[in-house]
Amino acid sequence: MKDRGLLIVFSGPSGVGKGTVRAKIFEGENDFSYSVSMTTRKQREGETDGKDYFFRTRDEFEEKIRSGLMLEYAEYVGNYYGTPLEYVNATLDDGKDVFLEIEVQGALQVKEKVPDAVFIFLAPPDLRELRERLVGRGTDTPEAIEGRLIKAREEIRLMKDYNYVVVNDQVERAASMVKQIIAAEHTRVERVIEKYADILEENEVNYYDVKTIN
Repeated sequence: MKDRGLLIVFSGPSGVGKGTVRAKIFEGENDFSYSVSMTTRKQREGETDGKDYFFRTRDEFEEKIRSGLMLEYAEYVGNYYGTPLEYVNATLDDGKDVFLEIEVQGALQVKEKVPDAVFIFLAPPDLRELRERLVGRGTDTPEAIEGRLIKAREEIRLMKDYNYVVVNDQVERAASMVKQIIAAEHTRVERVIEKYADILEENEVNYYDVKTIN
């Protein structure tokens, strides 16, 4: 029987560079699957439905909420974001890690349902740098940027609810740190001790079986 995979929850303020760091993490070969989030926000230029997000209408998203088909969801700056449940469970059961790039509100919902997941908060070097990144994207009005910065302050205060904080001051370094965290999590005693308890019990039974025969 395969070991169940790890659920890795990766989030942080809007504009911190979650998508860029995630793309760097997934360059080349890796041992985990990216769970594409669902959203009601408009598709941006260069984004692909089913790759960057599943883009759905508000009515479609709310129907999935009512049907219990979302692991988590949150409404952020007027749009829903969330994680489809069926894909996540199927992938974890297949023994593969699942990497969720989601909003902070959604991450805290996941923590209530899956407390043994790995929670990684991607933080900006400071709020001035975050503002510059939001302005540089060119996708938001000045009013929307101010709203995102107010929200970012609230979200940074919530990093206390995460297991790890990675500062995105340089994309390659941030991606490397996230990979190291995931590798280390696979070796934590509480994740492997049950497996070895079963191995010891099985060997003990086999030892006594052999001794009885002799």
